[in-house]
Amino acid sequence: MYVNLSKIHYYSFLYPINKLLFNEFGKKSKIIKPIFITPRWIKIKNHVSIRKGARIEGVGKYLGKEFNPSIILEDYVSIEQNIHITCANSIIISKNTAIASNVTITDIDHPYININLPPEKQDIIVGSVFISEDCKIYNNAVILPNVSLGKHSVVGANSVVLGKKYPDYCILVGAPAKIIKRYSFEKQEWLKTDKEGNFLNL
Repeated sequence: MYVNLSKIHYYSFLYPINKLLFNEFGKKSKIIKPIFITPRWIKIKNHVSIRKGARIEGVGKYLGKEFNPSIILEDYVSIEQNIHITCANSIIISKNTAIASNVTITDIDHPYININLPPEKQDIIVGSVFISEDCKIYNNAVILPNVSLGKHSVVGANSVVLGKKYPDYCILVGAPAKIIKRYSFEKQEWLKTDKEGNFLNL
């Protein structure tokens, strides 16, 4: 089911209704004035907050191919305005993660291999996205398919995070994003790293 309800608020006090619309809708959660949303493929846990202008879309069919998308927002996820999430397989945002405004997260890639077809008319390539708990993603960042972001990681504003696994406790900046710091439990401080996350001058 596709819902385009720009004047609707989803609040926890409407829990019985939301539970019917969404795959799951937890207590004390809210979505304020989304632009476009597909509730059947979305699990909202408890105390989730999503501000206005959200597009959170599970893609169930594309060019005749069917998909089974799953978007999961765990407890205490907070998202500022204009989030853009598109999913054909799996996007998980773990608990206590905070996302600033105008962020894009997708597990879908539009290939351009066939030069006789526009990218939008070629079969999509589908991956997954996993964002661990306690992360912070700043304004205008883009999270691309097959990103696995480690616990308590920070993504800088305007960064483009390419599809690979990133370690816990790292800071990523740039386009494409590179690791610039990681937390050293040995030194008990954040230390500079090379782009692969190896500590410098240890």
